[in-house]
Amino acid sequence: MLRYHARLSFVLASLVLMAPGFTGSALAQQDVAQMIAAIEGPQSPNHQGTDPLTLEEMMARYHVPGVSVAVIRDFKVHWAKSWGVADVETGAVTTNDTMYQAASISKPVAAMASLKAIQNGKFGLDQDVNTILKSWKLPGSPFGGGMAVTPRTLMSHTSGTGDGFGFPGYVPGAPRPTVQQVLDGQPPSSLGPVRLVRPALTGSQYSGGAVMIEQLALTDAVDKPFTEIMRDWILTPLGMTNSTYEQPLPEAREKQAARAHSGAGKRMGAPWHVYPEQAAAGLWTTATDLAKFAIEVQNTLAGKSTRVLTRSMMQEMVTPVGVGAYAVGFSVSRQGEGWYFEHGGSNWGYQCLLTAHRAKGYGVAVMTNGDNGGGLAREIVNRVALAYDWDTLDKPPLR
Repeated sequence: MLRYHARLSFVLASLVLMAPGFTGSALAQQDVAQMIAAIEGPQSPNHQGTDPLTLEEMMARYHVPGVSVAVIRDFKVHWAKSWGVADVETGAVTTNDTMYQAASISKPVAAMASLKAIQNGKFGLDQDVNTILKSWKLPGSPFGGGMAVTPRTLMSHTSGTGDGFGFPGYVPGAPRPTVQQVLDGQPPSSLGPVRLVRPALTGSQYSGGAVMIEQLALTDAVDKPFTEIMRDWILTPLGMTNSTYEQPLPEAREKQAARAHSGAGKRMGAPWHVYPEQAAAGLWTTATDLAKFAIEVQNTLAGKSTRVLTRSMMQEMVTPVGVGAYAVGFSVSRQGEGWYFEHGGSNWGYQCLLTAHRAKGYGVAVMTNGDNGGGLAREIVNRVALAYDWDTLDKPPLR
């Protein structure tokens, strides 16, 4: 059941704020303050776990130095706030402009660009990828004479690739493989090749390698660098000014970036790892910019925007392909009475989570600079859902 007493106290506080003398802007500011306080403070009633802890006490428990949160309400960023430090050695504090590695949340952002290319007639969503690729071909495709591997199957983890990557990244300054070397498992790649192990659409297996095949198909078809495509087609149009797929991170951006930290909250040996696997793991961004991305998905689905994709094309990002939980880019799940599109991320020293409602215009992005940040992110999402009365939770009984 919903934590009724906590909700009642929040409602009473809100009623006080509606008294004469409060302007609309003052009410809005107080509303934000109340929501943040509800998330930062101990939860009541206490269901054990981390409920008795403040947000900063949770950070200490999970050994996460810094966290940034952006909350979506009514198809807008309602508020964003950051806590802690970007670097435990220097004590540099986090701000809402602090950039984190988005890790696997890079995948749905990259998927939007592939859908833009499809919308522009560069290739088909259900076209055999080997007829799109120019600089490399997927060996053994189609597997066993089955269905062709397509952009749809590559971006929904149903292509039949069996790598399961998970890319570890590279120390700054170390040799980095090309996309083709990544796919063939050739030095200086630190991993094996990306190959088919089953026919397409016969099973679901998470595959970073499949996303890299799609990245290569996109750049081959458009004939532009991936970083440039993402900047011009997605990041700039959506106002994601604190985001880039550049790997390594440009020197001018380094002071803006949070450093990687271990599960014990200690600085790692390098400030971060470099990810030549850009579409799969290479996005640097902020919680606010990720919220802008999710809002664009929501607004397009609601018929309010066509800045990047048409409504029908955007529906591909939130409609599971029929095998597994993934659509083109996002995982989709039912929680309570609500349908949500979401993706998590885990790079060396960074953990993050993005989740948003399919239709109701709310959601949250959480970014951290610690290897234990995933647990903290899930706790924060739960607190946001409680404070904002998302339909993932039971309503109090009618009286």
